[in-house]
Amino acid sequence: MALKDLPADARPREKLLARGPAALSDTELLALLLRTGTRGRGVFQMAQEVLERFRGLAGLLHASGDELRCVHGLGGTAKRSELLAVLELARRAVAEQLREREVFSSPDAVKNYLQLHLARRPHEVFAALFLDAQNRLIAMEELFRGTLTQTSVYPREVVLKSLQHHAAAVVLAHNHPSGTVQPSRADEALTQTLKAALALVDVRVLDHVIVAPGQALSMAEKGLI
Repeated sequence: MALKDLPADARPREKLLARGPAALSDTELLALLLRTGTRGRGVFQMAQEVLERFRGLAGLLHASGDELRCVHGLGGTAKRSELLAVLELARRAVAEQLREREVFSSPDAVKNYLQLHLARRPHEVFAALFLDAQNRLIAMEELFRGTLTQTSVYPREVVLKSLQHHAAAVVLAHNHPSGTVQPSRADEALTQTLKAALALVDVRVLDHVIVAPGQALSMAEKGLI
């Protein structure tokens, strides 16, 4: 059914304005953003199919432009660009939160921020959050790509970036495209190597977060830092 054919009190836009956005389901919110469906498929059906394809709203937020392009009805630029804009707004909102307060006052925000950036990458990416003396975010940088080992992640580059940002501490991060967030022996060894290298310039390693679609693991919480 098209949105215009629904009773006024059931239309997502009117419902949102009357009762607030929390009153809408994920499907209704996405339908409101999509506005129209495709031939033979109403906007609610399309929204539901998109959510099922990406295993919910969190998966959709982590989707890349290429992944969205493959969805029937999102091959054009308008709807896809709007969804990507929502994703970027989410990233910036969380980044703003991390810049304004000590990052570990909201550890879930750190995990969400890293998931939004790294979780859906098809290849491994190693990144770092550079923090000031109050543990607030200065910047995030993606430093290395590919299979991550002690030999492919260069401590010298991480040290140089830390000095460039005048960082007092860092949170290391990388993704596991396989979907598991359990740290490997190589992950643990790499963390200790970087921790030792950064200690030489008085930069602390506060955590190493591993992310995958829908989940994240803090090595600090597991006692591995």
